[in-house]
Amino acid sequence: MSETIYDVVVIGGGPAGATAADDMARKGLRVFLLDRAGRIKPCGGAIPPRAIMDFNIPDSQLVARVTSARMIAPSDRIVDMPVGEGYVGMVDRAVFDEFLRERAAKSGATRATGSFERISREGGTTLVHYFAGRERDTSQPATVRTRCVIGADGARSSVAKQEIKGGDKVKCVFAYHEIVAAPQNDNLVRDYDPLRCDVYYQGKMSPDFYSWIFPHGDSVSIGTGTLHKGFSIRGAVAELRQTTGLDKMETIRREGAPIPLKPLKRWDNGRDVLVCGDAAGVVAPASGEGIYYAMACGRLAADAAISFLATGDARELATARKRFMKEHGRVFMILGVMQYFWYANDRRRERFVKMCMDKDVQRLTWESYMHKRLVKREKKAQFKIFLKDMAHLLGFATT
Repeated sequence: MSETIYDVVVIGGGPAGATAADDMARKGLRVFLLDRAGRIKPCGGAIPPRAIMDFNIPDSQLVARVTSARMIAPSDRIVDMPVGEGYVGMVDRAVFDEFLRERAAKSGATRATGSFERISREGGTTLVHYFAGRERDTSQPATVRTRCVIGADGARSSVAKQEIKGGDKVKCVFAYHEIVAAPQNDNLVRDYDPLRCDVYYQGKMSPDFYSWIFPHGDSVSIGTGTLHKGFSIRGAVAELRQTTGLDKMETIRREGAPIPLKPLKRWDNGRDVLVCGDAAGVVAPASGEGIYYAMACGRLAADAAISFLATGDARELATARKRFMKEHGRVFMILGVMQYFWYANDRRRERFVKMCMDKDVQRLTWESYMHKRLVKREKKAQFKIFLKDMAHLLGFATT
């Protein structure tokens, strides 16, 4: 057991955990960052301009700059949605997450590789037990002392299961993608654009979510997600690759993982543990976007932990969730309703894609996504969108 008593142990080194560790280390706290080796989350890799600005993401981490999205309906109707001014940055999680962990280490956090086991208490301090090493079979049991724990260990978090009320009842979508070499010869792959994200709203590709083809510079992410356990997500990705010609490209790696559907009702144990990122359930419904929200959540968790350590008041830990939901809760609610209604069947998906043809819908969607806030101006345009939305939902609009 290490004799050092760390201010905070962060379990999980993805965008949420690494951001929290970096923020706290830069403010002079003694931070221990524990992360499993070799874990790469399946992810389209999109990050909006606000993430680039808020978290000082360098250009070197952007493997592509997307300037449009293309929506594909069940009927194969295509709707193009140009970004307008600016771009959406794309990152490769295998590289990006390691960059964030290394940045935290350069700020002063102590990095360790291992698998979390459990938390216990002894003599007024919290003990984090883990298996040190890259492979659990050959790793050694180890323990580190701390005053506070931040669990950022992903969906179905072991920390949340052990310490947070309701943390063992997280509903998840399962996501799977394949990273393949990007096409270099237009004759091999039909209609691939390295500056465009393709989103497929088709029941054959996902019965309750969507499938995607996202450019990553020299590679491409092709994936899908679903809540239905009997649905073959590998089969869906294989079909999508075959349909687009991407089955001809070399497969670099395959990844799958659960993605939480909504934020936990509580993120702390009222004592010394707080969760963030996927462990807290902060993945946007409908879009599945998680990187920006994970990093924002990690920052709020760091702020809450700092306040807790400064005051000794465990109620400070609850401020992370309160602040996050105050800023993003309404967006999550709207996206949740949208997913529930529009992804229910192909008839509704068809109407949803048709709605995306509207220029006001496109403009307000991009503005909200790029800046991570609901656009409060242009009430007339929003009211028009609301009326169209209801007409499509109730079946009054024609497809």
